[in-house]
Amino acid sequence: MCGITGYLWTTGAGPAPDPTIEAMMSAIAHRGPDSQGHWSDTEAGIAFGHLRLAIVDLTPAGHQPMQAASGRYVLTFNGEIYNHQDLRVELEAAGKAPPWRGNSDTETLLAGIDAWGLQETLTRCVGMFAFALWDRKTRTLSLARDRMGEKPLYYGWQGRGEARSFLFGSELKALRAHPAFEGEIAPASLVEVLRHGHVAEDRSIYAGIAKVRPGQIVTLNAQTREMETGLYWDGAAVAAAAKPARMSDVQAVDRLEALLLDAVGQQMMSDVPLGAFLSGGIDSSTVVALMQKLSDTPVHTFSIGFHEARYDEADFARAVAAHLGTHHTDLYVSDQDLRDVIPLLPQMYDEPFADSSQIPTYLVSKLARAHVTVSLSGDGGDELFCGYGRYAHAAKLRAKLAAIPQPLRSLGGTAIRGLPARGLTALLSGLIPTPQGKEPIGQRLHRLANYAKQPDLETLHRTMVSVWRFPEAAVPGATQAPSMLAEALPPRGGLGDIERMMQLDMLTYMVDDILAKVDRATMAVALESRAPLLDHRVVEFAWALPEDMKLRGDQTKWALRQVLYRHVPPELIERPKMGFEVPIGLWLRGGLKDWAAALLDPTRLRREGYFDAALIGRMWQEHLSERFNWGPQLWCVLMIQAWLETLPEKKNG
Repeated sequence: MCGITGYLWTTGAGPAPDPTIEAMMSAIAHRGPDSQGHWSDTEAGIAFGHLRLAIVDLTPAGHQPMQAASGRYVLTFNGEIYNHQDLRVELEAAGKAPPWRGNSDTETLLAGIDAWGLQETLTRCVGMFAFALWDRKTRTLSLARDRMGEKPLYYGWQGRGEARSFLFGSELKALRAHPAFEGEIAPASLVEVLRHGHVAEDRSIYAGIAKVRPGQIVTLNAQTREMETGLYWDGAAVAAAAKPARMSDVQAVDRLEALLLDAVGQQMMSDVPLGAFLSGGIDSSTVVALMQKLSDTPVHTFSIGFHEARYDEADFARAVAAHLGTHHTDLYVSDQDLRDVIPLLPQMYDEPFADSSQIPTYLVSKLARAHVTVSLSGDGGDELFCGYGRYAHAAKLRAKLAAIPQPLRSLGGTAIRGLPARGLTALLSGLIPTPQGKEPIGQRLHRLANYAKQPDLETLHRTMVSVWRFPEAAVPGATQAPSMLAEALPPRGGLGDIERMMQLDMLTYMVDDILAKVDRATMAVALESRAPLLDHRVVEFAWALPEDMKLRGDQTKWALRQVLYRHVPPELIERPKMGFEVPIGLWLRGGLKDWAAALLDPTRLRREGYFDAALIGRMWQEHLSERFNWGPQLWCVLMIQAWLETLPEKKNG
């Protein structure tokens, strides 16, 4: 795993000064502490930088940026090609292999591009990656990202006149280090952060700066400045076109186990110490069980525990580890340990990011990094095998309401929402007590009534995954950009309701929240994270499984569970899903109260001009009074406010 960056400049502006690319590299030095290198072609106006976290081929033969043996291509690469040894065999068999200089997957990738071209090579690759490729012959710059979006890559034009440059990098902080970077905040992206807790899809917090999307190649002609984008793999189409495979339960589980064993085995490729995150849940336990099956020595596993029983899964993880015989390390953290991470978040995530599970994710990454350099995870299991409770909940809700005409459903929902939430809470709190840190019953009934009003599945799903219902109200004059969850829905094909929600989550929430969270948290401590469940062959097979092999009765992840139960007894696994939750709502009334109050000060909000100070102030007071739990909504605002404090104008002003 590494950090990459670079830029293409206006050729009339003279040669690129080394300090510029060095500054961009320095900004993301945490991603690659083992070595660094840069390359430039001043005649063409192109510069590449690379920060290396050495995982495979630790010798200087793996140094980057790397030039192809033919001399035509130059590559700066972040990630892993897990089947690169197989690709070498193919190249050698076809007589297209160069004299190998080392054993790195970067060299294999370059040789493949030389032999087969970029798109064909990517279709042959199994891996996670983001890279920039310069073609000296055609003077084109290509940016590419892996199929599922495990590795990030930002890009865009910045500056004016001769200073205008095309910038790219693994993180936004690399782009910010370039003198042409403008840093204009996009109001539409603020709306997205409020709605979903992150900036979504191909956008960033900055105007003019985009993200390469999963499975996408972005190609820029350095002479004409024309840009083309295209997909070499389309996750939306894979899901929409999937046809349920005809196979028995046993055949399906056998096939899934074989695919997972191959994916896990490939992802255990490493020349440095390797381990795994283990929560004791289905996804991580499956990955660890298969790792241990393939390993001659105990796999090193890691988990963190919480002193509050309702959040703690450490005992479950320890029990699974004991059964499998792993070398297990856990660390119990306090509320204060968790809160101490908060000042690190704005710089770590580089743009506003408000999934509070980012906090324990960083701590477990830091724990693992003290022992290993690579850690496998169970990310992707919920989206591919139907793990989120909202899937079954939404399906049951729609089934119950199907006999009621939509206008009547809407009228009923409006009527419930017309009753004051405070009054409903006062009336019902004796019958339905509110768990500590959760929504009061009146607020919860308002939310459920809003679900009942939704006219179709897609709007219901979007409502269920929205933190703010109407985020535009909090950002004066801003509107949200078109989204795959609303205006730009992907093709549905023959997907049922539950599978449609899984498809939408795979394309949006998984990429822009889960994978972004893990990438920044792990790379902040120079740890490489790998997700075997996101091997594209596993993904394609998961979409070919009939729905009842994912959700059978009330049992989620049915097929994945059957694989796991071949290695771990069900009684060690069966329990309600917990997740990596932290009590943000309680903290904002307790230890974080003064911090939050300063960031939400009405005078400050009015001066900055991004938010409706009156609306935010009212929600803050309602939260403090415990009439409502606005913890998740306020956390989105606070992560924006904390991020704004890191900007240069804030420091200087």
